[in-house]
Amino acid sequence: MPDETRRPSWDHRRGTAGVRLILAVGADHGVPPATCLAASGVSSADLDDPDRLIEAGQELAVARNLLRVLGDRPGLGVEAGRRYTIGALGLWGFALMASPTGRDAMRLGVRYAELSFAFIRAGFEEDRAGGRVLLGDEEIPPDARGFFVERELTKIVSLAPVAFGRGVRLRVETAFTGARERALRRALPEIDLEGGASAHVLHLPRAILDAPLPQADAATVRALERELASLLGRRHGHGPTTARVHAMLLTSRESTGLPAIAGRLHVHPRTLRRRLADEGTTFRALRDDVHETLARNLLAEGGLSVQEVAAHLGYNDAAAFSHAFKRWTGRTPGSLRNAAAAGD
Repeated sequence: MPDETRRPSWDHRRGTAGVRLILAVGADHGVPPATCLAASGVSSADLDDPDRLIEAGQELAVARNLLRVLGDRPGLGVEAGRRYTIGALGLWGFALMASPTGRDAMRLGVRYAELSFAFIRAGFEEDRAGGRVLLGDEEIPPDARGFFVERELTKIVSLAPVAFGRGVRLRVETAFTGARERALRRALPEIDLEGGASAHVLHLPRAILDAPLPQADAATVRALERELASLLGRRHGHGPTTARVHAMLLTSRESTGLPAIAGRLHVHPRTLRRRLADEGTTFRALRDDVHETLARNLLAEGGLSVQEVAAHLGYNDAAAFSHAFKRWTGRTPGSLRNAAAAGD
């Protein structure tokens, strides 16, 4: 059951690419753009502005308008997903392509999933058999859930050859049955699709995870990841200094203490502390936020022990990390790791 006291993971600002593609599907079925945009707060002029950001609820409103006219017809989400290109995914899509390996791409994709503009909640797990991309749909409103899950499954599978190279055959489990399963099967003959599953899951064999990606470029992906981290900070309403510190904490492979970060920004630690205070935050709050995000991802992946996650985040021992994690989340890291392993 979703936590109704918490904002859905998809509820963040985004570009207008998703809306443009929904309108394109509508046009194919004779639905005028004005009908799809009605009462959404999105105008035709907004769609021509590459810098325009809209709320997720506005994209949801556009999809609902389409479904209100055409009905919640199986296959409409598939049509939208087929229209996606790497370019439509912006920096997030290019960063996945430039990642060193399939494993790196999956981890980066989940870490910055907000910037994919998906409505599903993505997670990544790995064991000896390979990796699994978990696509949670429980937070999507029921009246649009089928459409958006179809869209995301189709988008991922359609773009996989661009990221991983041709000749890759993927296995996908879907909770869909009946007409929605058939729509996916017709549109995606290149995958092994299993309907009626308990969840939507993309399976990646270890060979894909280990193999270098065709467009891998270490320098490029580092630069893109810095941009993604900065963009994520701005989307969360961070001020300029906060966004830069957040990006450094999220991407740094070196010391992340306040003096070290201040040195990289070429300011005195007291100056950095004051600028953050002026923007309504503290260095500790930012570091805790980043550590919580990274810890959740690492624990959910299941490849590292609690002790190893603690060391990865710079804690001297597992006890100190466990204390901090419980302060952030109200639960122990071990319980989250075990729940992820059990598929809860």
